[in-house]
Amino acid sequence: MDFRFSEDQQAIRDAVARICVKYDDAFWLKHDKEGGFPEDFVRDIAAGGWLGVAMPEAYGGSGLGVTEAAIVAQTIAESGACLSGASAIHINLFGPMPVVVFGTEEQKQKNLPPLIKGEDRCCFGVTEPDAGLNTTAISTKAEWDGKAYVVHGRKMWTSTAQTANKILLLARTTPKEKCAKATEGLSLFYTNLDRGGATEVREIEKMGRKAVDSNAVFFDGLRVPKEDLIGEEGKGFHYLLHGLNPERVLIGAEAVGVGRIALKKATDYAREREVFGRPIGQNQAIQHPLARCWAELEAANLMVFKAAALYDAGENCGAEANAGKYLAAEAGFRACETAIMTHGGMGYAKEFHVERYMREVMIARIAPVSRELILSFIAERVLGLPKSY
Repeated sequence: MDFRFSEDQQAIRDAVARICVKYDDAFWLKHDKEGGFPEDFVRDIAAGGWLGVAMPEAYGGSGLGVTEAAIVAQTIAESGACLSGASAIHINLFGPMPVVVFGTEEQKQKNLPPLIKGEDRCCFGVTEPDAGLNTTAISTKAEWDGKAYVVHGRKMWTSTAQTANKILLLARTTPKEKCAKATEGLSLFYTNLDRGGATEVREIEKMGRKAVDSNAVFFDGLRVPKEDLIGEEGKGFHYLLHGLNPERVLIGAEAVGVGRIALKKATDYAREREVFGRPIGQNQAIQHPLARCWAELEAANLMVFKAAALYDAGENCGAEANAGKYLAAEAGFRACETAIMTHGGMGYAKEFHVERYMREVMIARIAPVSRELILSFIAERVLGLPKSY
């Protein structure tokens, strides 16, 4: 059993890191203060071919796996770009998977190459304000009028919708009461995000990651052609599940990356900062929390990449992907918190960056699934305990 990256995987990490060097702390601090999508950064990542790292070679991708996608995402986060950088390209790494797996050849030829080249930008329209994590309770409807599906409803926390021209949209095509199971009657579409009177996009002001917008999206008669339906009508929930484990792997890898850069900032500061005539890093009260953070981050990272390896091998990885995301988010948060406390009062200052890291790593604790639901999943599916919800 070899826990090391292969030479090719290390080369991916090195190549992405070289791009990230151009985008330093000052770049991300400016975007944290002023907002604005990091177009130059995404353009460079696309030019390197990294948006299609897990997409099939036939459509311009690299044909690699979730492991390599996680390496790309983690390297970006660990550079100091954190979730601002990783989220800017995150959906390209896993979002199109339903199109790859369940789309027609025509849909793949039409939609995948522009995504891989960075010519198209996709957002993810699933979460709703009255449904939350209960995806089967979504109320956005797509009704067939004889010529097209007509969409009415609203989505929440739709990242990059301010600039996206495409949306992967989950909507109910059959009323829930007419379905034998709540998971039926939901359909998945990959379609244009029309900015006319049929769609309104409102940005949500939030705690962190100002560089990547989050939005409430309102649909009032958006027309979606039949050819934008992915797979069969009513099977969208099952298609969506295909991308959930890779998303958890990527979020986990990113959280470890954020934790690592926070830990580096803290240890560097602890070596240099002197109080009472000695570096604070000489004190065990500083050393031990930092050492514990390293151990927790490395352990979480092993679980994340175990899940990635299982997924790429075609094996079940639900427990590992959920556990990896949970462990990484918690370890990343503790590393960021410890980094702030190591800096003392300066940890509260934006110029030292660690407070930004903590605000951004909170995303990994909340999304795309809560800590509590992960623990319930593991209790039920792994430990065999009765379902609690």
